[in-house]
Amino acid sequence: MSVSDDTATQVDDEPAGRRGSLRSRRPALVAAALVAAATVVLVLVVTTGGRDEPSAGRAGAAGPVAGGTLTYALAGTQVSLDPAVAATAVTGLIDRNVFDSLVVQTGPATFGPWLATKWAVSGDGRTYTFTLRDGVTFHDGTPFTAEAVKATLDHVVDPATKSAYAASLIAPYEKSRVVNDHVVEVTLKRPFTPFLQALSVPYLGIQSPAALAKPVADYRPVGTGPFSYVSWEKDKRVTLRRNAAYGSPPAGASHQGAAYLDSLVFEFVPEDATRYGALTSGQVQAIAGVPPVDAGKLRSLGGFDFTAQETPGLNYNLYLNQTRGPLKDVRVRRALSAAVNVDELVKNIYFGQFPVARNPLSRTTAAYDATAESELASYDLAAAERLLDEAGWKKGSDGYRVKDGRTLALTWPYWAEGNKEQRDVLAEGIQAQAKLAGIKIERPAVDTGAFVSKYLIGGEYDLVDVSFARPTPDVLRFAFASGNTYAKAGGNVALVDSPQIDTWVEEAAETSDPATAAKDYAAVQHEVLRQAYVLPLYTPVQLTAFSAKARGVAFDAQTYPVFHGVWLGA
Repeated sequence: MSVSDDTATQVDDEPAGRRGSLRSRRPALVAAALVAAATVVLVLVVTTGGRDEPSAGRAGAAGPVAGGTLTYALAGTQVSLDPAVAATAVTGLIDRNVFDSLVVQTGPATFGPWLATKWAVSGDGRTYTFTLRDGVTFHDGTPFTAEAVKATLDHVVDPATKSAYAASLIAPYEKSRVVNDHVVEVTLKRPFTPFLQALSVPYLGIQSPAALAKPVADYRPVGTGPFSYVSWEKDKRVTLRRNAAYGSPPAGASHQGAAYLDSLVFEFVPEDATRYGALTSGQVQAIAGVPPVDAGKLRSLGGFDFTAQETPGLNYNLYLNQTRGPLKDVRVRRALSAAVNVDELVKNIYFGQFPVARNPLSRTTAAYDATAESELASYDLAAAERLLDEAGWKKGSDGYRVKDGRTLALTWPYWAEGNKEQRDVLAEGIQAQAKLAGIKIERPAVDTGAFVSKYLIGGEYDLVDVSFARPTPDVLRFAFASGNTYAKAGGNVALVDSPQIDTWVEEAAETSDPATAAKDYAAVQHEVLRQAYVLPLYTPVQLTAFSAKARGVAFDAQTYPVFHGVWLGA
């Protein structure tokens, strides 16, 4: 994390009327996910505007009108202003409005122009030459040139940046060469098919070189996007302002000019009931994370637009650290998997809004293999007990398993700031069911610093829970390649070290043959379930609601709301 992660910044006044705060009276469990919220769905238009330019007045206008502030309440909080640093969904959602990308994802495996008007790939698949848009300006007044692309990519992979995600997206990156102001050549160490998809996400949005050159403590996000940064009040809100000069939307955008809204405010409201009440009472115009218990009720209410979108990528999974203690034994890992009735827990807690997962990948992800489910050690308490007996773990007088005088106890750190979607409740259910098989799960509460340094980097854990959404099966490389540990900006928290899995994910990333890639990705799904490196729990679903007054709302390929064309009706 950068210094700015721990410092609230204020560089301008907030819009009038937004100095209050929507806070729950209960202690806040800040839901800053460790993952970037990205998904592969078709662009979904919830409400549509009319013509491209705003009319002069709001009353009686048939088409879009300019002005106003839209407030969007989130379950999470911001942990860094720099998209190259943070791996959270909140950062991606907010920074998407500040930063444009080189390309836009238009389908599961198709891409269109954005800041790059065209590109060419060398025959060996290692060199990408991008031709860039002319006449685009950063929010700080500096021109967008090839130097900005080079500075952005170099910043991402610089060890001093301490990227928690973005660097892993372009792991094969070698260098960039400025050909001229509007042509940049990017060289990779090896062919890398997911490269364009990586460039489309906000974590690799193009940043102002002038902003990146400032000391970390003075960092402010400066892009070319439809909104510019105004302020960040830590754990409260981020405020953005309309970029009046904006004229660089991606290919296919229905709106070409500057945004209609004057301001865009992201309010951090961790408490589900408070966030839902703020929407229905009109305090905010939109919320992310509609509580599953309220989803049915909201659908029946008038005056709101509700969407539910499954996120591709990695499901919300429990990862088993196979490098230490009892979990070194695959029989113990499979016993834990068999001891947990995932179907029952997920259906009872989430009211049918979240699908039960039986694969590390979401079913909406390309290369998802439904047959891999056959490898999963599904719920079977008797089978779990047999496996533990075979592994030499016998039940003691307190009901927990013992071997060589040692209790079968597993450490699963609880990071309150990362809690969302009642994951703490789900964990309590897993604890209770594991106990029936004689497995003790301990849940030490930790702050962000300890969670990262002692556990994620230090490895002093047996279990870690996380979801990771990204619209490409390359996310399997992120999660299971041996070189992609958290300390190396990856997601391999099970600490898998399998030469066979490495071969599969690297071949899939390098090949230009879709059939070969699909075969490799399927093999990974089968193997990680067979070895019980992961216990799938549920597929996260983006439950989003907007007031019907918010017109022109759409969602991009990441399932982020697109605010560029949003306007407020009467």
